[in-house]
Amino acid sequence: MRTPITRWAGVALWLLVAGRAQAQEATQAPLLHPLFQDHAVLQRGAPIRLWGQALPGSPVSVTFADKTANARAGTDGRWEIVLPARPAGGPHTLVVEAGHATQVVQDVQVGDVWLCSGQSNMELPVWRALDASNEIASAADPAIRLFVVPQASAVTPQPRFAGEVRWQTASPDSARDFSAACLYFARELRKTVDVPMGLIQAAWGGSRIEAWTSAAALRSGGDLDEALDVLSLHATDTSASVARWGRHWEQWWARRPGAVPDDRPWRADAPGAGWRAAPPALGAWERWGVPDLADYNGMMWYRTEVTLTAAQAVRAATLELGAADEMDMTWVNGTVVGSGYGAGEGRRYALPAGLLKAGANTVVVNVIDTYRDGGLAGPVDAQALRFDDGTRVMLDAAWQYRPARDAGEPPRAPWQAATGLSTLYNGMIAPLGRYGLRGMLWYQGESNTGEGEAYVARLRALRSDWRERFGRDLPMLVVQLAGYGMPPTAPVESGWATLREAQRRVVGEDARSGLVVAIDIGDAYDIHPPNKQELGRRLARAARHVVYGERTLSPSGPVARTASRASEGVKVVFDDVTGALVTTGANGPIGFELCDTERHCMYADAVIDGHAVVLRGDHDGRADRVRYCWADGPVCTLRDTAGLPAGPFELLLTPAEVPR
Repeated sequence: MRTPITRWAGVALWLLVAGRAQAQEATQAPLLHPLFQDHAVLQRGAPIRLWGQALPGSPVSVTFADKTANARAGTDGRWEIVLPARPAGGPHTLVVEAGHATQVVQDVQVGDVWLCSGQSNMELPVWRALDASNEIASAADPAIRLFVVPQASAVTPQPRFAGEVRWQTASPDSARDFSAACLYFARELRKTVDVPMGLIQAAWGGSRIEAWTSAAALRSGGDLDEALDVLSLHATDTSASVARWGRHWEQWWARRPGAVPDDRPWRADAPGAGWRAAPPALGAWERWGVPDLADYNGMMWYRTEVTLTAAQAVRAATLELGAADEMDMTWVNGTVVGSGYGAGEGRRYALPAGLLKAGANTVVVNVIDTYRDGGLAGPVDAQALRFDDGTRVMLDAAWQYRPARDAGEPPRAPWQAATGLSTLYNGMIAPLGRYGLRGMLWYQGESNTGEGEAYVARLRALRSDWRERFGRDLPMLVVQLAGYGMPPTAPVESGWATLREAQRRVVGEDARSGLVVAIDIGDAYDIHPPNKQELGRRLARAARHVVYGERTLSPSGPVARTASRASEGVKVVFDDVTGALVTTGANGPIGFELCDTERHCMYADAVIDGHAVVLRGDHDGRADRVRYCWADGPVCTLRDTAGLPAGPFELLLTPAEVPR
């Protein structure tokens, strides 16, 4: 039974908290960084770093879970305090006081915090995953807290988020649009790790790994210096950076393999040969009814004109274009005026003074499309010049187009949101400061396929970069790309396969990293496989091994360790096998290849021999390497009795085994 004294103590505490909350309402700005809000999760077992803004020079007091610490705001108003580590638990109240200002944060849990990042397969929400209606209805779990970083790009690191943010407990409403892979991972992990889970989603569909890495980390590689210099210039002089990048792009066009001398399609005096009339409404070229464009992914040139009076030509103007799917480079009168990325975003490019002229002005747009529909969107009135007095002059509807099928991959403007350099790091990772994390989940690579060797260095750089920010021993779980595309009928080279091999190699060199194999849960017809439940289970399994030390639990199925010649053929030995090696749908494993020194590969017959697979084929004597599951969307049937697949790999043959 509560005594009168206990009741009055409770009332007094309530009045204190309520009074402080009212005082906070009277202030215009919170004292804490927006990461620290009601329902937040702070990392257990590590010092708790808190920071925010107050009046310059003002004393700051922080009380959390019976511990109080003091600091003083700097000349810029920023303050930071580190509190002692806490075990899992809560809810706790966090109180910050600075002068007459007070901020009270309620229902703060201490548990494990995970950063879930990457491109569209990490961003894919619960409502798009398998069994969505049931998953949404059953998503309530007050011990799982969700935080979505607003999508934003920037050319310099940002201290705060680009939009409003909040922590939410997992519920049907909050889970619907949250990352399915991230949520299902935490749900599965809580079956064995019963602590609160804080999930931070920072993902952007179509993004490249370079966009998520800081400029300093990218510059250490040495191959991006020119682009990084342009990015730095873009922060202070946009026009100069656009002009400099334009020269860089034009040099690439002139020097690319197969370039035709003096072919400069962006110039007003470019010859008309090869240009054809486009539909006035533009839109996806796959829908123009032109047979050779029906399935075309690649580069397309567009051009048209706009006629101006002398009075219009001297006014400040902005070029307005419909959305370009996916990336554009745009010229007016032979001068680059801008470049952007984003299939659903219209383009707005301010034109340098003196660029326009009385009479005909040429507008040229180069569009790159890599997936499904591509092109410059209409309607006709979306394409115009807007002047500083508010008037608009529409571009001529008589657009022409010219495909550039063998142009190759052009350089991307470094300021582009999802495909630039450091842009998403600056806009979405930097605002997280040094928030305490238990680990990071990374699902990305579709936008870097075909760049396997470069990706090895990029993934290493990203891992080191984020560890520099969030903790030097921070675990990293990497989802290997799922299968996508029709299975081949013969061995092929594959950009997806080389990317998977890069992921395997980088993870394999670091004990604090884990690889999650997803080759068997892909979809031949959908780059966004919906079975995120199984992916979440595999992520949780990898975390139990890598992060929580369950070393007897294999992280993600059988792992090929060695390939060597033996008397019976080529022998591939596997580790991390739960039970025995088994196959599905055939008497022996399918998907193995033997390749010679000239990279001629042939399928090999395979039989299981304990925890090894023995290969025989026409390349037995000449083979110098073994490949497995080597295609965009391969058929490969080897797994263990736990149901986990052996992952794709390429291994060089070692010398023959020496009998003991």
